[in-house]
Amino acid sequence: MELHPTATRVQDRLRERGLDVEVKALADSTRTAADAAAAIGCEVGQIVKSLVFERGDDVVMCLCAGDRRVDTERLGLERADAERVRAATGFAIGGIPPLGHDRELPTLVDVSLQRFETVWCAGGTPHAVFSVRTEDLLRALPDAELAELG
Repeated sequence: MELHPTATRVQDRLRERGLDVEVKALADSTRTAADAAAAIGCEVGQIVKSLVFERGDDVVMCLCAGDRRVDTERLGLERADAERVRAATGFAIGGIPPLGHDRELPTLVDVSLQRFETVWCAGGTPHAVFSVRTEDLLRALPDAELAELG
């Protein structure tokens, strides 16, 4: 399958951040963590959900393991609507990569992702993904805060 121009842009941005990864196009949708895990053949927890929330007037990116949920009430977050998500990241819900957005966003990373050596992330579209060593992903997000999100 040919790589969508949006996925190619993500791949270029990831490489600019020092991640030597290959974004791949899949025939099956990766819109949800369960869909992605089935299409890839990995554990649901290895799927990084890139979720966009609002905290007051700020937009916050949360990277959560596919088998976990973000405790929005405890963290003081509200889910951003689709329009705000696209404006903040440059991507539509279902294909948001963990980094490489149109602008830098404050990012919270679920500590439970560290249980995996490798994780899988959206690559800009609901049919694009890439794998990355968890420690390499964290290194590419030097300002991210590791936290218990659930």
